[in-house]
This record gives sequence, C-alpha cells and structure tokens, in this order.
Amino acid sequence: MPSVLVVGYDPQAIPGVDGVALRAALDAELSRFGEHGIDADMVLVVFDGSAESTLVPALSARAWDVVVIGGGIRKTEQLLLLFEQIINLTHRHAPQAAVAFNTNGGDSVEAARRWLSAG
Repeated sequence: MPSVLVVGYDPQAIPGVDGVALRAALDAELSRFGEHGIDADMVLVVFDGSAESTLVPALSARAWDVVVIGGGIRKTEQLLLLFEQIINLTHRHAPQAAVAFNTNGGDSVEAARRWLSAG
C-alpha cells in the first residue's frame, strides 16, 4: 500500500481562524486517502522553532512514497523560511519520497496521486 505524509500548518495556531473546523476538514481529507487505498498520516507544524522537532520524527517514521506540503505553508510569504525548512528536512530525512503540493486542504489526495502514479 502506498504511503503519504501530509505536512500542514496547525490550524490552532492561526489567529482569527476556526481551528476546530479547519482541523475537522483536514481530518476528513486524511480519511479520503484510505478510500483510494493509500496509507496516510498528517503532521502539523507551527512557525515557532519547533518544526524540526515535530517534523523529523514523522519523516523518519517510515519510507514515505510521497510527502504533500500544504498550501497554507507555501502560499504565505511570512512562512517562506518554514517552507524552505520543510523542503530541506524532507530531502534529508525522506530522500526516497516524491514531494507534492496541494492547492488547498481538500485536494491532498489528488496531489499525492499525481506522484504515486508517476512512480
């Protein structure tokens, strides 16, 4: 069974956002992977210096086929350094994994499938 790690920004850390509702949407998207025969997990990071200690154990937990990095991290200019850190940690700790990008929290499955079918 193919494996995917989804890396997203923790919705509880976003001011002015209903973190509970956003987390529920992320969890729903994560469950969609199973419907496509993909074993998936999610790790949520924040921009407070703890990303590496949160992300490295998740990246090292297994040999991921694809790592999907969420749009909330990539599209937010203030998170550019976090985005670079995630890319470099993924390269270092999961070098066998393809890297994919979703456009929003609702198309992570499609982002991963692009690279699962390419491999």
